[in-house]
Amino acid sequence: MKKHEIHVMEKEDPLYPEDFRRIADPPERFFYSGDLSLLQTRRAGVVGSRKYTLYGKVTAKMIGRVLADGGVTVVSGLAYGIDAFSHEGAREANGKAIAVLGMGIDNFSPQKNAELYEWVCRTGLVISEYEPDFPGAKYSFPARNRLISALSEKLILVEAGFQSGALITARYAAEQGKDIYAVPGNINSQFSTGTNLLIRDGCRPLIVIDDVLKDMGITAKSVETAIQKLDEDEIPIVEAVMKFNGASVNEISHEVNRKAESVSAILTVLEIKGVVYSYGGKFHLAN
Repeated sequence: MKKHEIHVMEKEDPLYPEDFRRIADPPERFFYSGDLSLLQTRRAGVVGSRKYTLYGKVTAKMIGRVLADGGVTVVSGLAYGIDAFSHEGAREANGKAIAVLGMGIDNFSPQKNAELYEWVCRTGLVISEYEPDFPGAKYSFPARNRLISALSEKLILVEAGFQSGALITARYAAEQGKDIYAVPGNINSQFSTGTNLLIRDGCRPLIVIDDVLKDMGITAKSVETAIQKLDEDEIPIVEAVMKFNGASVNEISHEVNRKAESVSAILTVLEIKGVVYSYGGKFHLAN
């Protein structure tokens, strides 16, 4: 533990997080590596399925960027898929992240996320209630979800299937009295069944990402500032979106006289930058 800078905090420690004390089943102790002061920052959780669509990937990264730009620490499980993409978005914005693991800190997987994991360890905070060399088990990943929701002032679900573990996190968040947002998805997509059902049952749909920041009393960075940094081929695309106040790829393609494939690729980049967002088959300015 000393070699890898892994520390342990007992429940009796005065620095033990109040967020953990307030839940029904707080860990008796937990292990951590990184900057413990991040527990004093504003935090929002982003979770979703390990299986994802391009829409889910782009949206999760965009949410991570917007939250980080607003000074909010992004909390997630660093699992493959949506969790990791939200942390990637935070990294792109030079923000901060907290990862809550269902395995030991010194036994991280998947290896595809190893570089991202090293970044969180170096600049953020990694937490686990399990021994450092614990490989993870069927019970440990659902159990860690209660800690993700406990550390999150707001919880955002991006994509979640009917039996996704992200829905377990949402249930914990509801029990803990947290605000929950769900990103609407294609009704024909199995990856959005869970999030769409949450919306049907009263969960707040996340249509404009800035809404989370507004609900936290934080002013989002101006889209106008982002527009000033656009590339030459991006500017006419944004102008077309502004002109129509919501336009499909084909409408934008016709307006700027470019192939739909090219327009679609640029729109994806603009979504990642947080300049536009898509809803109902059309793109809107993210203001």
